[in-house]
Amino acid sequence: MMRTFLAATVLGIALSAAPLATQPTQAQQTKAEKSPKAAKPLTPGQKAARERQKKCGEEWKAAKAAGKIQKGTTWPKYWSACNKRLKGT
Repeated sequence: MMRTFLAATVLGIALSAAPLATQPTQAQQTKAEKSPKAAKPLTPGQKAARERQKKCGEEWKAAKAAGKIQKGTTWPKYWSACNKRLKGT
């Protein structure tokens, strides 16, 4: 008897909660109605960093294809050295 009551209670709670879970809340509706924010423009430093990364990437691909990369050198290590070289620091 107790098992039947317990099972019926759990089932009743699960069924009554199901419709609530499928309906979006007011906060979710408000977020959906808002237009997406425009991306912030990149700062000059960010633009320079992206250009250095692209240039180092091109150098990495060319050197790797030519077999000039030392054994054990990974992209992060190469990027670090190349970035320092291009920055001049």
